[in-house]
Amino acid sequence: MRKTILITGASSGLGEGMAREFAKYGRNLALCARRTERLDALKQELEKAYPEIKVSVKALDVNQHDDVFAVFKAFKEEFGSIDRVIVNAGMGKGASLGTGYFYANVQTAQTNFVAALAQCEAALEIFREQNSGHLVTISSISALRGMPRAMTVYAATKAGLLALTEGIRADLIKSRSPIKVSAILPGYIRSEINEKVKNTPFMIDTETGCRKLVQAIEKEPVQAYVPTWPWAFIGFLMKRLPLKWVMKLG
Repeated sequence: MRKTILITGASSGLGEGMAREFAKYGRNLALCARRTERLDALKQELEKAYPEIKVSVKALDVNQHDDVFAVFKAFKEEFGSIDRVIVNAGMGKGASLGTGYFYANVQTAQTNFVAALAQCEAALEIFREQNSGHLVTISSISALRGMPRAMTVYAATKAGLLALTEGIRADLIKSRSPIKVSAILPGYIRSEINEKVKNTPFMIDTETGCRKLVQAIEKEPVQAYVPTWPWAFIGFLMKRLPLKWVMKLG
């Protein structure tokens, strides 16, 4: 059993929801995000509801890469070991390229890929030292194809993260490491990153989505669509249909 779980971006959305679900499983939680007041409130809530678990919270801006390594190491020292790291922190800013929103597109690129790389590096340093652990990256169904408008850079970063995750797994297989690696591709789960998006088919609420995310993560798959239906089927189609048809699936 993975007793101690580190989640980045845990102050809201899917990170916060997954923390609540893992608390129900009796897991210790190492939670980090920029908004510490929300983390503190979550810690109090979870420790009151589940007094048998330990919850530790720390401030972390994942774009401060040195801080990523320092915070992960601090959690390791505090708990003795980290059994699973969920690379969840991300953002969805952006617009069509060439329309004057480079500042937003580059923020998304840096946060969703470069900062994710830092988190994977920091996690794997710990796991290699322990010779055990489970690295989980939260990609997206949008990673499977290029996407238009505000999704263009977001989808590209999630595709990059998906490829990075597979590369890490390949490296660990080659070295016969016991460390496990999973890429999770959520479909449409309501969260702060998409709260303004309306009339989206197949959208599920945050609580249901996070419950299904945790159920998938617990199985430690190589890759999983969440929820499986309809996203495994849609993913199959997305990888094979002409791009103009793919745009009609969402």
